[in-house]
Amino acid sequence: MNSILDSKVPSGPLAEKWDQHKFDTRLVNPSNKRKYEIIVVGTGLAGASAAATLSELGYKVHVYTYADSPRRAHSIAAQGGINAAKNYQNDGDSVFRLFYDTIKGGDYRSREANTYRLAQVSVDIIDQCTAQGVPFAREYGGLLANRSFGGAQVSRTFYARGQTGQQLLLGAYQALARQIAQGSVTLHTRSEMLELVVKDGRAAGIVTRDLLSGDITSHSAHAVVLATGGYANVFYLSTNAMACNTTAAWRAHRKGAYFANPCYTQIHPTCIPASDEFQSKLTLMSESLRNDGRIWVPAKPHDDRPPGQIPEDERDYYLERKYPAFGNLVPRDVASRNAKIVVDAGHGVGPLHNGVYLDFADAIARDGVETIRAKYGNLFEMYERITGENPYEVPMRIYPASHYTMGGLWVDYNLMTTIPGLYALG
Repeated sequence: MNSILDSKVPSGPLAEKWDQHKFDTRLVNPSNKRKYEIIVVGTGLAGASAAATLSELGYKVHVYTYADSPRRAHSIAAQGGINAAKNYQNDGDSVFRLFYDTIKGGDYRSREANTYRLAQVSVDIIDQCTAQGVPFAREYGGLLANRSFGGAQVSRTFYARGQTGQQLLLGAYQALARQIAQGSVTLHTRSEMLELVVKDGRAAGIVTRDLLSGDITSHSAHAVVLATGGYANVFYLSTNAMACNTTAAWRAHRKGAYFANPCYTQIHPTCIPASDEFQSKLTLMSESLRNDGRIWVPAKPHDDRPPGQIPEDERDYYLERKYPAFGNLVPRDVASRNAKIVVDAGHGVGPLHNGVYLDFADAIARDGVETIRAKYGNLFEMYERITGENPYEVPMRIYPASHYTMGGLWVDYNLMTTIPGLYALG
């Protein structure tokens, strides 16, 4: 393993790197693909999609999950939508604008070649998901619908109400199940990865434990793909399931895979606040709610009046005041940071004064209850079940929590870690 990091980014103009790289890459003859076995650990959006695609290409794939079904992956927690530069709205979007917004949202620290490739393939990802049957919302004329999201001034987010992650996961699962039925993918459920096997400096397989029987077995392959999620549970407040413990990535790191940028953590601004000081698992409310909801707090600290009794001139719509160009659709880190600032300053709302208001009164008055229900009905129902408060009548209460991590195992342009033969996705 080389201690000098080589990103293997292709040379040439940014917009041409990916196409040139695909042409320069050595190909594998279809008849030779049958000779290779690949292990995929994790069955979320990244793992299930990778396993199904590799199998479609002709490789023999073994996929492992510690859940009892691939559909139990935590990708289901993604709600708001998925971005792509289709420009159906004709509002000025493009591959370069998506690339620019992503680079800017990452504080200009993302690897530009990988980010531009992501913007390029985004349009194909939407086509693939649609072909898999993902029921994206549609406009009256039949085109896929788009809505706005934080950090962008164009509408490029494709969505399936507030269940986008669930529907994407079902689409990926369908593709995976088809390959399982054909016998080209072997699924191992309730299997926990205990160790990465490295031979002569190259990933050669994994060791797993059957969570039902306790049996420990070894599995060999020509390549290993880790798609096991992030480490957001290192924070006390997190939207991640308690089982999301990032042990697979840690075990790869222990074998020599470099770990990079652990500070790159997405703090999600729209979670339901904790109901007591012992609660650490928070429920995510979709980012899409910020399209129509207005975020505010009482202008006077320690104001315990119900929201309906606080007049407009005594409310502080702090995001609209501080960031008029984006308003409530500022990037997530900006919305989260400002929520914490106002709560720490004594403007928090709710029984524990640990949240801010997300108010839909203006949107309901403008568009009507049925329009808002069509957009967010399932989210409003979930919020009411958890809090006992009707968001059609009183503002939601929200507060930030860690949701997603962009750091993790370091990868090059080909998504390979510093251990040859070990790849990391998602």
